[in-house]
Amino acid sequence: MWAASCLASCCAACACEACRTAVGSIGRRSARIAYCGLFALSLFASWALREVAAPLLQSIPWINHFHKTPDREWFETDAVLRVSLGNFVFFTILAIIMAGIKDQKDPRDKIHHGGWMAKVFCWVVIVFLMFFVPNGVVSFYESISKFGSGLFLLVQVVLLLDFVHGWNENWVAKDEQFWYMALLVVSVVCYIATFAFSGLLFHWFTPSGHECGLNLFFIVFTLILVFVFAIVALHPKINGSLLPASVIALYCTYLCYSGLSSEPRDYECNGLHNHSKAVSTGSLSLGLLTTILSVVYSAVRAGSSATVLSAPDSPRAGADKPLLPFSKADEEAEKKDVPRPVTYSYSFFHLIFSLASMYSAMLLTGWSTSVGESGKLVDVGWPSVWVRIATQWATAGLYIWSLVAPFLFPDREF
Repeated sequence: MWAASCLASCCAACACEACRTAVGSIGRRSARIAYCGLFALSLFASWALREVAAPLLQSIPWINHFHKTPDREWFETDAVLRVSLGNFVFFTILAIIMAGIKDQKDPRDKIHHGGWMAKVFCWVVIVFLMFFVPNGVVSFYESISKFGSGLFLLVQVVLLLDFVHGWNENWVAKDEQFWYMALLVVSVVCYIATFAFSGLLFHWFTPSGHECGLNLFFIVFTLILVFVFAIVALHPKINGSLLPASVIALYCTYLCYSGLSSEPRDYECNGLHNHSKAVSTGSLSLGLLTTILSVVYSAVRAGSSATVLSAPDSPRAGADKPLLPFSKADEEAEKKDVPRPVTYSYSFFHLIFSLASMYSAMLLTGWSTSVGESGKLVDVGWPSVWVRIATQWATAGLYIWSLVAPFLFPDREF
């Protein structure tokens, strides 16, 4: 027994030392990757708790204080929301602390890039404390998460617009027939996918024998946007291209589908409601992995992109930098203790993770809600629908603005 105890103590000490060494080795080069890893860990924790924590939450009196115990699904949703709330609080605190940093000599720069043992400990403590907050706080967080998720989706829209315009400019700049043909082929494929997808939307969400005017309006309006994109992009006075128009058209069609599929399961015009529960563990795993990659990329890219927010003293700082910029000049400057301006906004970087925490919670819970003193789970509903439809309209507006703004304001740089 004594030997086993000693062996266990040695193993624990080695594990702690390994963690300390690994965390301590995180420097300026890998700080953003570490934040991404911490965020991914929070998603896996949310997913795991959603699967196993329901019986534990049912036994906690300040959570299960209902006269009638809610369904298991209510506690699964509540677990995800509490982890997400802890994540949101953690990154929001960091965003506030990092506000106004202009150069790497600022003492807060070391907090952003170092102190990982303390930060991981604080993250664990904050997430743990969220399981002691009242249900009303979690319900309020769930309500604002829908709108925070909408803001995060808008950030994704800005990144998508920046990506497709850059993609088009890159291929056009090659000025070769092969690349022009590639632009045409990709555009045609996107349009074929858009119209095929639209046909499925009519089949799924406007079933015969039912009055589905709202769904019909959403689908028809999406098709109108598709044609408007092409007309504006090909106008002689607009320096546009079919490639961005086709990609944005396909994305808007997807947003229409995403909104319609979020309609309540008992809504007669939601043709997918009978299949909403039939999700395998493999599909959930793949969906979670896709979510992690999408959210992490958006957060890192938004935090370092001048398209979304420029660095404090440079209008285009970081615009031509790689995703995780770090050069030998940075190393030499750091050794010489020479102050260098930051290459991205630390505060905005953490703010994006705060919004991503809300968005991931909505994805993991199916945009559900844990509200209600009756203890009943309110299913996917109309707020989720309108968040996604509003995102589609914002996408359309931003894309059209990106085309007409240079024509309307020729003296300004866009």
